[in-house]
Amino acid sequence: MMLINYINSLYSLFEKVFLSSVFIGFATSIAVVLFLTLLIINVVSYMAIRRFLFIRKFNQGLKLSVMNDAPGISIITGAYNESVTIIDNVHSLLSLNYHKFELIVVNDGSKDDTLEKMIAEFDLVESHYIFETVIPSEPIKKIFRSRDLAYKSLVVIDKINGGGKADAINAGLNISKYDYFLNIDVDCILDFDALNIMMEVVLNEKKRCIGVGATLRMSNNSIVKRGTLEEIRAPKNMLVRFQELEYIRSFILGKMAWSHLNALPNISGGLGLFDKEIVLNIGGYDNHSLGEDMDLVFRLVVYMQETKQEYCIRSIPQTLCWTEGPDTLKIFVRQRVRWARGLFQILKKNRRVLFNPKYGKMGFIIYPYNLLFEFMSPFIELAGIMMLILFFFMNKALLIGLLMITFAVITFYIALSFISVFLDRKIFNYYKSGTTTLGISAMAFLEPFLYHPLIIYCGLKGYFEEFIGKKKIWGEMPRKGFTKNN
Repeated sequence: MMLINYINSLYSLFEKVFLSSVFIGFATSIAVVLFLTLLIINVVSYMAIRRFLFIRKFNQGLKLSVMNDAPGISIITGAYNESVTIIDNVHSLLSLNYHKFELIVVNDGSKDDTLEKMIAEFDLVESHYIFETVIPSEPIKKIFRSRDLAYKSLVVIDKINGGGKADAINAGLNISKYDYFLNIDVDCILDFDALNIMMEVVLNEKKRCIGVGATLRMSNNSIVKRGTLEEIRAPKNMLVRFQELEYIRSFILGKMAWSHLNALPNISGGLGLFDKEIVLNIGGYDNHSLGEDMDLVFRLVVYMQETKQEYCIRSIPQTLCWTEGPDTLKIFVRQRVRWARGLFQILKKNRRVLFNPKYGKMGFIIYPYNLLFEFMSPFIELAGIMMLILFFFMNKALLIGLLMITFAVITFYIALSFISVFLDRKIFNYYKSGTTTLGISAMAFLEPFLYHPLIIYCGLKGYFEEFIGKKKIWGEMPRKGFTKNN
């Protein structure tokens, strides 16, 4: 009886303090701030896209593809147990439209026949390669070159597994010969003119452009022949469709705004062009980070601020890369938990920059945004769900108020999804069918109830695993291969 009275007393106090108009006012204020922030991001994104399209009218791409003095690009990709797609991917990368590039494929201790397939397909033989180890990586066992002149730009490294993509890229950096390098996931298919378009952005900037990213989307269900994307199709798998919607919204609306403000927090590990000198100056990729792509951008910005060098990092709204998205819950959760742990690591490691004038936009825009809108988001949303459950049993009036705010937020996000998908179609027209475009957009109605709770779960699970110091494991990402047009 005493326990029941004690609980009732606590609830009475809780109701007086929190379950009041003050709480609803506070929740409304948070929603308004969210709306305004996203509205500003949308406006700035539209400005950035218009600027990109205006510059593209004066396209230098065709000139770059034949210019002898065009900057060279080293394409570096790691391959671990990629037997299913490795041949198509290498052929795709070798066929890119650019005058001066090399392709470095790092076989990172694969346990399957990834290396054997490349040796047979491209007529590889061991080469005596002289290079300087600038960045530490696991030992390189052999380096292969092709006897076929058609594949003269291909270099294959066979090395001991380094436990993650970062170590493989670092090994490739040590033998790369050009001033810029393209970090790409081996399962990706690139646009034929991707190198031209990305390098054009670098050359059009007045400041030193140290990194360029581009829009990615799902290749699942698209038709691929000999490494070439013949027909773009919407994913059939519902989980992959959610990822497609998420990627379009993130790249078209989110990253373009940050790019325009020169406050881009991340360049996707699936496709990123970087200034090699600056990357070498900061010691390459951090092999201990589970979010090595975002970690690299953070460290690049911190380095440029500390050395007082002017710089810019840009994103491209045009889709230049198609990647195979995880189509099972097991693999998807593994990927997103790793991303959450990586974000936790990055914010913890760089906490000194928060509101530090020395770091400019990093301290006042990039870090605070990622802390409040990315890292804290799962906690805030979980708290909101718990409050909804509590109000359902204890205070119907406040439940209605909170439901109205929740409905407004969800409706706003659905509108953003429709805007991003239809804007992408209007400008680039990847999905020729309006029905397909509408089908992808319609996933926005299901996203808050099916996909987003999964994202919250992965975020909280990742934070918990990082907090308790669980062993860092990259985890395998099995490939099913591309749909081929026979």
